Amino acid sequence: MKITELFLDELERETEGSRHVIERVPEGKNDWKPHEKSMPLGYLARLVADMPSWIAMAINQDELDLAPGGKPMPKPPEWHSRRELVELLEKNVAQAREALDKTTDEHLTTHWRLLVNGQAVMDEPRYVVIRDSVFNHAAHHRGQLTVYLRLLNASVPAIYGPSADENSFRERVA
Repeated sequence: MKITELFLDELERETEGSRHVIERVPEGKNDWKPHEKSMPLGYLARLVADMPSWIAMAINQDELDLAPGGKPMPKPPEWHSRRELVELLEKNVAQAREALDKTTDEHLTTHWRLLVNGQAVMDEPRYVVIRDSVFNHAAHHRGQLTVYLRLLNASVPAIYGPSADENSFRERVA
């Protein structure tokens, strides 16, 4: 099996969990955060919706500078509805699928770099970037988002197994 096929399968599985979490994010609470050191809910939810776009970036670009010329990149626009977040996720997943469909395993072994003000802070093969900085990193932030949901008394979806609000195993046999 090719790396691209494995990544396409993983993208489909992980997208389902991200969609279920995003669909439950409370609207009108973008500035809420559980602790002063935490990310605001709106930023975190958008991050989860945006992360699949990093696959296309890792395939189609050779590098990304987070502070070109010493200036931080602009913050993404604020979202106002869960529908916007779901549409953003779907758009980003479509771009990721297209990039994976068009690339080769050989290209995925070439290096990609993350820069800050022109200085490399990461230089890894593209397949490592996609595995670690997209799939694993997205699971981490999606998990953070489920904690936010719980603290806001929103329903937490079952992702890899049952949650206190959903028993995915019981629902599958019902």
